[in-house]
Formats: sequence, C-alpha cells, structure tokens
Amino acid sequence: MAALSVETDEVTRRLRAATTRGVLSFPLTSFQADGDLDEKAYRAYLAAQLATGPGAVFPACGTGEFSGLDEDEYRTVVTATVEVAAGRLPVVAGTGYGWAQALRFARIAEEAGADALLVMPHYLVEATQDGLVEQLRRIAAGTRLPLVAYQRGPVGFTPESLRRIADIPTVIGLKDGHSDLDRLQRLTLAAPDGFLFFNGAATAEIQARAYATVGVPAYSSAVHAFAPEIADAFFSALRDGDEATVSKLLRDFYVPFVELRDRVPGYAVSLVKAAARLRGLPVGPVRAPLTDPGPADLGDLGELLDRGLDLVGALRRRA
Repeated sequence: MAALSVETDEVTRRLRAATTRGVLSFPLTSFQADGDLDEKAYRAYLAAQLATGPGAVFPACGTGEFSGLDEDEYRTVVTATVEVAAGRLPVVAGTGYGWAQALRFARIAEEAGADALLVMPHYLVEATQDGLVEQLRRIAAGTRLPLVAYQRGPVGFTPESLRRIADIPTVIGLKDGHSDLDRLQRLTLAAPDGFLFFNGAATAEIQARAYATVGVPAYSSAVHAFAPEIADAFFSALRDGDEATVSKLLRDFYVPFVELRDRVPGYAVSLVKAAARLRGLPVGPVRAPLTDPGPADLGDLGELLDRGLDLVGALRRRA
C-alpha cells in the first residue's frame, strides 16, 4: 500500500475506528410526493438517524438513490449531510458512472466537505481488470478525497488488481457486494496492512458472521435507515459474541425481511423506504425506475417491522 498523506491517513483511521463504534449508516434521500428533493425533510430525517450513534454516514449511495440524483440535488444532499454531521463522524459520499462523470460528483463532494468517496459500480459495460484499475486511477487523479472501491455487479477485482488499486495513494478500502467468500478471502490476504474492507452485501447482517470469518467484520446496514433499534441490537450482539441473540434476530426478523425484499426487483431500496414511511419518517417515495410496494407487501412489511421492534423491546427488558 502506497504511503498515505496525513489527511488520507486520518480519514482511514477514523473509518477504521467507526466500524467498531457502530453500524455504517446509508441514509435514504427524502423526496416530496411530486418527486422533488425535500431538503428540509432530509435534514430532519438525517438528524434522527445520526442521533442513534452510527459509526459513519454514507449519503447519496445506493440506498440514497444516487443514480436518481442530478448534480444540484447531489450537492444539496452531501452539503446537508456534512452540516448535520458537523464533524462528529466521517461522511463518505457516493460517486460513480464512468470516471469523467464520477469526477464531476467527486468535486462536488469535495467542495461540500465530504471526508471520502464510495466509488459505485460503473453503468452497464463489462470491463477488464486493467480497465477497472484505470477507472480508479483516473478518479484518484482528479480529487484529493480518499476512495473506497465498491465491487458489485460488473465490478470484481482479482487479488493482483487489488494490490494494484491499493498502490494508488488515495484508495483506502474495498466494499464487497458479491458475497463470494472464497474470492474475498483471497483479496484480504493479498491486501497490504491497513487496507479497509467492508461487507456490502444486500441486507449485510444476513452474512455478517460469515464475512467476519474472513477478516471483514465491518458492514453497512440498510435496516438502520428505518429501524436503528434493530440494527443496533444486532450490531451489539455480534460485537459481544451473543450468538443466541444474533440467531434470534436473524431467524425472526432479518431472514423474513430478505424473503420479502426478494419478491420484487428494486425492493432493496423501495422496501427500506416504505418501512421508514411506516415509522413516520419524512423520506417520501422512491424515484423511477424504482417503484413503491403495493398494499399486500406493505401489510406484510408492517407486521414484520412490528415483530422486529417487539423483539428488540423484549431483549432490552431482559437485559
């Protein structure tokens, strides 16, 4: 791993510490009923999210519908996040598409005061390993912000490519969404000391124990976006080695949630947003091409959410 600047080293240190302090929060982006961005609602929602004590916040990423935001809206979301966070925790903004567009968003995030960038998978095209490495080199050359690469969909690094991107001075980590633990183990063994890894599987808690066995205990939590009580209870149980509580939360809440999530394409975001609305959080609808859940799925979601919250309440009373 190339020598880090003082600034990049500090961001890396803060992110590493964040993973032991709480879940990584990926907030939803608030829209009005007509689809317009609702900055006031987003600030209120985000303040409530941050009050629950996540380790770091990742605005305008997958859960935050990055692909549905224009540049002005992106600026508003990242600026609001930096201001609400007020330096209390790292802010890692999403960026993506091809490197030229990714740099446009990167520079906006830099101006807004973000601490780092999560480089989302590029759109549509397949690429060689040389192309994947060059994509990150181009982005790194155009922004001072540290980068976390996100491998998912068309993006997947080999161990040799992992070593190459880790040699880019501002590439500090990798988020994995493939859930191929054999491949991930090879990547962690190829990585230099200090390189960060994050579990970015959909509903990451389902695989959190498995990821931890290959040296990747840190994970993002979409559930935190609507039920931080549940997400925090799982995080604490996993951290403390409370296997009985981990298994109960998985069996009674997370597995049924994933089964519901898998009913319709796009529910990985739509269902999360619907759950937030059920709790009275000011997030509004999703933007096309995503669609909001229908009445039957909303009914099942409401019952599952009540069950999860009741379960956490019972665990707290027993503690």
